[in-house]
Amino acid sequence: MSKTLKIGLFGFGVVGQGLHDIIRGQELNLEIIKIAIKNPDKKRSLNSKLFTANHDEILDNPEINTIVELIDDADAAFAITKKALINGKNVVSANKKMIANHLAELVELQAKHGTSLLYEGAVCGSIPIIRNLEEYYDNELLHGISGIFNGSSNYILSKIFNEDMPYDQALKQAQDLGFAETDPIMDVGGYDPKFKLAIATAHAYGLFINPDKILNVGIQNLSDNDIQYAREKNFKIKLVPTARKISTKQVVTYVLPKFVKADDFLYNVENEYNGVTVQAAFADKQFFFGKGAGGHPTGAAVLSDIAALRYDYRYEYKKYHQHNGLVHTDNVNIEVYLRYVHEYTLDKLKVENIVERFSRNDYKYVIGNVNLKTLLANKELLTNKDVFIAHTGKYTYTEDQIKAIADEGLELAQ
Repeated sequence: MSKTLKIGLFGFGVVGQGLHDIIRGQELNLEIIKIAIKNPDKKRSLNSKLFTANHDEILDNPEINTIVELIDDADAAFAITKKALINGKNVVSANKKMIANHLAELVELQAKHGTSLLYEGAVCGSIPIIRNLEEYYDNELLHGISGIFNGSSNYILSKIFNEDMPYDQALKQAQDLGFAETDPIMDVGGYDPKFKLAIATAHAYGLFINPDKILNVGIQNLSDNDIQYAREKNFKIKLVPTARKISTKQVVTYVLPKFVKADDFLYNVENEYNGVTVQAAFADKQFFFGKGAGGHPTGAAVLSDIAALRYDYRYEYKKYHQHNGLVHTDNVNIEVYLRYVHEYTLDKLKVENIVERFSRNDYKYVIGNVNLKTLLANKELLTNKDVFIAHTGKYTYTEDQIKAIADEGLELAQ
């Protein structure tokens, strides 16, 4: 039998209002007791007595047993979540930056205080990927997980490739629709999908990775020449976060634009939709698809977590507690398309095994191999407006990695 949830809600923006819309009128054995907001003077459609600007009014209220945290400020979100867990309240959050940066501590707090933190809405909107990684794949050997984790950047790329819309216009449209922020770098710079990838990797492999150790390069430097090159090759460009086993005990993670072929599941994921591909040893390749942005899709994922708390559900972090010996590494070579202006860029990035090269006054590129460690060490160079890099999907492994991959039956290339 489900228990009654008395909810304290932090944040009443797009997702908070979307959640309220979904809850309203349904018999769900839950009740929103109080909503914390920034501006108490702002006119609201609900009774003003429901709102407060005092966080402690919610966190110290013994009637409230569940906190739903839906604010943008990652530091404030962590303070709220930490105090709630210590006070014996369960928490549902959609703040991927907060969770990715503090996951190890949050897991310890849950164990120490017998509380539960759920965050399905933090990764890929309406797609239930965390619960699936936690439950369906709990005993599965995962070769890799990748996809489109950010609806804002995918919306922009869809408009560019499907409607010949200029980048700036596509970005403006995404902002007008509420898919991208006024400062869009979190989305188009690959930071948002990096935080989501860190969370997904924790559930896929049991690895708690500091997001600073994950390379993220976005699409903000995409040029007409890059778009034309992709079209000539019958590719689309997508911003793809990837976690992949490159040996029995090694996992690489990164976020890069990628040339996607027509036979790839991600090729037809358009606009604000997200798609996640899971490659497993026994279940083989599986694909999850759904809306990754918007108040109602994310609100639906949040409600799913709230509903699970009625039955005392919690993540068990099974792979993390198994101490399976997996380690995070950046020692792998990947093949990339690299547009550049200055020749020192090739030297700095140590581009090797160049298989294709083009040069004219306004456009130079190479296709060659670079080491992920070198890319991470030169991330500032990669964000220079004169540089654009995209993964071709190919890897170059060491002899030891090739042997380990063969022993485990992994695929050598995506």
